[in-house]
Amino acid sequence: MKLYLRFLAVGLAFGVLSCEPELDNPIDEIDFTSGTADFSNYVAVGNSLTAGFADGALYITGQEDSYPNIMATQFAFANGGAFTQPLMNDNLGGLLLGGQQITQNRFVLASDGNGNPGGPAILAGTPTTEVSNILTGPFNNVGVPGARSFDLLFPGYGNVANVQAGLANPYFARFASAPNATVIGDAVASSPTFFSLWIGNNDILGFATSGGAGVDQTGNLDPSTYGGNDITDPSVFASVYSDMVNALVGTGADGALVNIPDVTSIPFLTTVPAQSIPLDANTAALVNAQFALYNDQVLPLLVQFGVISAEQAAARQVVFSAGNNFPIMVDETLTDVSAILQGPPAFLDEATANLLGQLRQANETDLLPLTAAGVLGSELEPGNFLTTVGVAVPLEDQFVLTSAEQLAISTAQASYNATIQALAAANGLAFVDARSALQQVAAGGVVFDGGLLTSTFVTGGAFSLDGVNPTPRGYALTANTILSAINAQYGSNIPLVNIGEFGTVTLSDDIN
Repeated sequence: MKLYLRFLAVGLAFGVLSCEPELDNPIDEIDFTSGTADFSNYVAVGNSLTAGFADGALYITGQEDSYPNIMATQFAFANGGAFTQPLMNDNLGGLLLGGQQITQNRFVLASDGNGNPGGPAILAGTPTTEVSNILTGPFNNVGVPGARSFDLLFPGYGNVANVQAGLANPYFARFASAPNATVIGDAVASSPTFFSLWIGNNDILGFATSGGAGVDQTGNLDPSTYGGNDITDPSVFASVYSDMVNALVGTGADGALVNIPDVTSIPFLTTVPAQSIPLDANTAALVNAQFALYNDQVLPLLVQFGVISAEQAAARQVVFSAGNNFPIMVDETLTDVSAILQGPPAFLDEATANLLGQLRQANETDLLPLTAAGVLGSELEPGNFLTTVGVAVPLEDQFVLTSAEQLAISTAQASYNATIQALAAANGLAFVDARSALQQVAAGGVVFDGGLLTSTFVTGGAFSLDGVNPTPRGYALTANTILSAINAQYGSNIPLVNIGEFGTVTLSDDIN
């Protein structure tokens, strides 16, 4: 039986997505003022969100619609200065190193055979942005895709010679002032009169999007030992963040500090439903028969001998029924009983024992990343239903974010945000509650002239096709959120933008 995963089907005509409201709301004759702030040299510091990253890549039109560029345009109403960005060479988004492509092109929304949107696909073409062609700054936007908090203080993070080995960031390498420069050092050297700092998302994001495959490094104060998908220790974050703020305010600049949204509410982690295995009654009965020995004999025996608790045994029960079912999965937080199951009495073979090592069905508290959509329902042996992933073969750890892993993320995030808010207050800086703004988008949406902005994947308008970074419309909402906080803190009256004037996802059939 072939399983059909319907949760990514987009049942909308092209016209729905391509229809952008045409709004004409000219700003009245108002005497705009910067209040006590000085926007003549605005510098934006951060990661992919600051750079304008979208659709899985960095490209020119995305950078032009970055929230810092949108804000700089509005600052111009109150004597704001020029705003320069390290623009890519094209709108494909891929990077070259020594002529070899090292990052993929952007996603676009391609059509299916019937002319309807079919799903994200990679835009065709050969990119022209060569990392070793270093741009001459200084730049006002020093957002670096992929950067974590401590990366911004790391000398050599933009050294082209170290990109191939993974010891430097190719995006920063394009515009670093020197091989041994730091992101914060370059930002400070440009003598900002005003700054924004939005960093810390990636300190938990990699852990979340990898299904918790990284390590919660809380208690480890040496970030040089961290893996790419690890959670940064809150004390490390507090230390480096404080250093960055001190360096920026040390220039005499005012600024805005932006907190960290709930990364578990982004479409990358909310689109694939936990109940993603559709079965009819006969097939469910067939699968249940395969797990009868495990449910009825193995689990009770393990409880009897004290290997696992009765609660763990209940969590490990595998039961399918007619309708949509939770897939089976590997939960590394459970006691691994595979070695015990292989010992005398040898009632299970080695392969089965390994399969059952940390097995359970997913539940309503688990989150499945978008990457799970590519494996759920696939047959490891074509034509053999009993090799179907999620039915007889468990989802691996990286395809499920458990409630325990979500708690680790939220605990670190809460600590990061407490640090950010405290430093904003201590330094008289604007505090931007991006977390609350995203909660509003995710909890029903934000109304604007011409529509509703939600976090629904593809059609909601707020998030791009990578399921993580915003669309231009999402970045416009971000800009307004920051501008509102700046106006409140500094007594300015910088005008907000009409988010309906910005686009969402791009439709194209020019794909690989």
